[in-house]
Amino acid sequence: MTVSDSAVADAKGVRDGGRAPKQVVVDDPSMGRSPKLAAVFLLPAALVLAALVLYPLVYSVIRSFFDRSGDEFVGLGNYVNTFTDDRTLTAFKNNVIWVVVAPAAVTGLGLILAVLTERIKWATAFRLVLFMPMAISLFASGIIFRLVYEEDPNQGVVNAAVVGVHDLFSPSSAYPGARPRDGAPFVATPEGYTSRESFESGTAVAVPLVGFPPAQVPPQATSATAPAAGMTELRGVVWLDVSVGGRASQLDGTEKGMPRIALEAVKDGQVVGRTTSGDDGRFTFPGLPPGSYQLRLPAVNFELPFRGLTWLGPSLITPVIISSWIWIMTGFAITFIAAGLSAIPRDALEAARVDGATEMQVFRRVTVPLLAPVLLVVFVTLVINVLKIFELVFVIAPGSVQEEANVLALQMWQVSFGTGGDQGVGSALAVMLFLLVAPAMIFNIRRFRREQS
Repeated sequence: MTVSDSAVADAKGVRDGGRAPKQVVVDDPSMGRSPKLAAVFLLPAALVLAALVLYPLVYSVIRSFFDRSGDEFVGLGNYVNTFTDDRTLTAFKNNVIWVVVAPAAVTGLGLILAVLTERIKWATAFRLVLFMPMAISLFASGIIFRLVYEEDPNQGVVNAAVVGVHDLFSPSSAYPGARPRDGAPFVATPEGYTSRESFESGTAVAVPLVGFPPAQVPPQATSATAPAAGMTELRGVVWLDVSVGGRASQLDGTEKGMPRIALEAVKDGQVVGRTTSGDDGRFTFPGLPPGSYQLRLPAVNFELPFRGLTWLGPSLITPVIISSWIWIMTGFAITFIAAGLSAIPRDALEAARVDGATEMQVFRRVTVPLLAPVLLVVFVTLVINVLKIFELVFVIAPGSVQEEANVLALQMWQVSFGTGGDQGVGSALAVMLFLLVAPAMIFNIRRFRREQS
């Protein structure tokens, strides 16, 4: 045991009549270095780690070499099966899309938003709001986004906005779903409903329509009346032929005309006249020369209203889930990158500005290079996260399109505990997923150790 210099000085002070020291500091190399004491504190954590991580990992590796029942050894058969199954190959493809798109998008958005909010007064509050989705479980977030992307505009927020914008520039048809009554002399064509026969000038054409709710007929509609024949114009009446107790295709005096129905007169395949029905459903083509014409009701009268996009369909389901994950994880990236920004020496930024660099040049040449270590850690962490993505895909994707949105973690669960019930193949998928995640984890661990050394 050695006595420190301060202790020697204090001892001299006592001999010289000075005050006695209150404490003698002794350097003992063995103090705080008891391996047995450290083992006592580490043992509970080691037991939990072995039970929850090590044992399942070893068991999954062993189980992956056995068949469905776990009794027969099949070697690498389960691994071969994973590479020949179409659903597993789809899961691999989707995981590649996730890894390529999602982490880069979140890191880029996080960097841009962290830099833009650095100088605003309410930066902390803004970042807190963006970080709040991280406080919600992915399962609950999946339920929220399942409703957000619902196809029905009355439920889905996205389609409600899309339909609102669409109808602002392109109003829906006046009578969606209406059609001529069966037996009426009209046939469906790509352009609409066209009469089978031609009508001479001076003819009165009756156009009975069905398939439209009477309660939705415009309020200005009046009782339909038949136009007088024998005039020189081609004329007629279009009405909603749904009167109870009346005769089909005939006016009974109580049925309503259908206002604002567009009609076309067609001769030799060319439209030669256009008109619109009045409040009583009557219409006239003025100025047509004598002759015979076909009557057409354009499809624009009966087109179903725009209902938005099928976001949860096979073609859009993966981009929709990725966008949901980006919204959730952007707050995580902003928080880490903002912490990195606060550690950047301000002298370097100010020196660049003094030298005449623009803000974009400062961002590209100074900020991003100094943030590179932080950006790399954020990116690798997000890669690990997307490789294990499960809850969002399971909750957002309807059962009919889960195969198109499938990822490795979901495929592992379906094979092991879903309809497959083959824990041998499921264990093989779990081992493969671990092998994909392990390099990124090792990279992060080594980087943390280098920074601490």
